[in-house]
Amino acid sequence: MDFSLILFLFLVVSGLIILVYRQFFEKRRNASLGSQSGRSQPVIVEYARALFPVVLVVFLLRSFIVEPFRIPSGSMLSTLHIGDFILVNKFKYGIRLPIINTKVFPIDSPARGDVMVFKYPKDPKLNFIKRVIGLPGDTLKYENKELYINGEKVATEADGEYVFEQKNMGGQTARQLIETIDDSSHHILVNDNVTRSLNMEVSVPQGHYFVMGDNRDHSNDSRYWRFVPEDHVVGQAFFIWFSWKSLSGGGVDWGRIGTSIQ
Repeated sequence: MDFSLILFLFLVVSGLIILVYRQFFEKRRNASLGSQSGRSQPVIVEYARALFPVVLVVFLLRSFIVEPFRIPSGSMLSTLHIGDFILVNKFKYGIRLPIINTKVFPIDSPARGDVMVFKYPKDPKLNFIKRVIGLPGDTLKYENKELYINGEKVATEADGEYVFEQKNMGGQTARQLIETIDDSSHHILVNDNVTRSLNMEVSVPQGHYFVMGDNRDHSNDSRYWRFVPEDHVVGQAFFIWFSWKSLSGGGVDWGRIGTSIQ
């Protein structure tokens, strides 16, 4: 179950407990206790009153300001590592109603190069994180591991090799490139040992986005399931606040804590 929904249900239940107690039981209880009135309340009411404001603040922060996420896979290497704990800006792309994710106040729209969190179109209960590559109306082509946007080849620059571990696959070596899309420069990985053909050309429909993982040969992204609807957008990832080395024996990755996401 979605954590935001759990928080919302807690707020509703605890609010009802407080309201029902005040309306129907508080005066009767005070009258029966006499001089001891007001000194104690039923345990469930005390817990509801103590936790309601705390949960309300957490709910509002997660729904409208910033939400934490953990990176579970290597699809965004080398930008994001397995075990990175990140913060996502929830108001960057507009104010949305919690739970139903309906935009009620537009602020900005995803731009090419943004690292975006969204609900996986094939299973909206799952959150995915990828880089925005195509905007509504764009024509994209991916051929021989090279990317074209609206007929223009995306510029890349070699930046050495990158060695990483992949779950259930052991060590991997890939070419690391600096990719520049509009004003955004970031690293991507291309693994020449992965030889499966994945050539495609698509046009992005209105109200949708095309996304790709930075680890191009190890990413389940729009090349396979196509587009992210606008109402599936969650927010923009912008900061790594903690990192735990899930592979290589574990441990805190101090060098990644406190870094911004490019």
